[in-house]
Amino acid sequence: MTTTPVPVLDGDSCPKPQMEKRVKNVFVTQPEDPRDRKKETMCIPATTETSSKLLEAGVKALKKALIARKQAELHELDVQLALKRQDFRSCMEAFAIRRSELETQQQQNKEEEMKFEKFVAEKEVKRRKALKQCEETLEQNILKRREIEDLTEQLTKLETRRQVLKQRTEKNKIYEDYLMKTLDHLPSIPHHNSSKSFTMPIIRRHEMLSVTHQELLQRLRRMEAAVEQHWRQLQDMKQQHSITMLMSSKELSELHSELESLKEKNRQVEVNLLMKRGVSREKGEEVGKLLMAVNNLAQECYIPEFGPLEGMSVLTMMDMVKEFVLDKVDTERRVRRLESCSNATLTDKRWRESLKSISSKTQIKSSSKASKISDSSN
Repeated sequence: MTTTPVPVLDGDSCPKPQMEKRVKNVFVTQPEDPRDRKKETMCIPATTETSSKLLEAGVKALKKALIARKQAELHELDVQLALKRQDFRSCMEAFAIRRSELETQQQQNKEEEMKFEKFVAEKEVKRRKALKQCEETLEQNILKRREIEDLTEQLTKLETRRQVLKQRTEKNKIYEDYLMKTLDHLPSIPHHNSSKSFTMPIIRRHEMLSVTHQELLQRLRRMEAAVEQHWRQLQDMKQQHSITMLMSSKELSELHSELESLKEKNRQVEVNLLMKRGVSREKGEEVGKLLMAVNNLAQECYIPEFGPLEGMSVLTMMDMVKEFVLDKVDTERRVRRLESCSNATLTDKRWRESLKSISSKTQIKSSSKASKISDSSN
């Protein structure tokens, strides 16, 4: 830190005030000393200069005092700054040493971490190998246990077979004793033929019995297979029979429903037929009444020119009735013409009109009756 040079004031350049005695603590800002206050006496300076010059001299003296004080403070600050710089340098050196130590420690930690990771990887590989070996040993132990179980089962079977064979030999020992006794009682036979003469028939008999036994076993197996096959066929037939029963019951229910529907339709058709028959019966009754009326009219209006009445048809009967009516009308017209000559023309016209209307009505009735008769005959 650089300090600015303070200007030096020349003492001869400014006038000095002439005082009899120096007065302390001229300015109010300076603290007063109580000890000096007791010793001081009231002194009045004897100045030969003006007040303005005195003030300037006081200001200059104050500035000098302030500058000296600032220089002292700056010197103290420079000393403190130098001390701080020295402390900072020592701290930086300590920090550098600590940093180097930390870097070396960090490097050591990295190396230890790498060693530890390598150690962990090796341990993991060893653990996997150990687990694999353990699994293999477990599988081998399981296989060995199964083999042991199979062997123990075979051993138990062989033991049971040995017991059975032992019991069978004990049971058949009486036959051996019997044969030995028979051999003792038989006469002496040459030695070279004795074994063949007694053992060969027994061996042949045993072979024949074993062959028959095998054949019987094979036959029994074939029969068992056939029985099983027939039983399966029976089960299949039962299943098919149940299925056919279900299908037939379903078809029977469908046919029963169809029968019920057909019965209902037949009932409706019978009702409709009865209704139609009732209508046709009424029509037949009307036609019968008309025929009876025509027959009655034909009997009353019979004309011999048309032939006998029994074999006459309805149309001829109606024509006969028409001719009879026309004849009656003609005779009546003639009689009335004779009775009333004045009204002859009028009556003639009226009678002709009435005859025309009657003839037209009779023709219409005859045609309608003929059509009804033809419909009823059909």
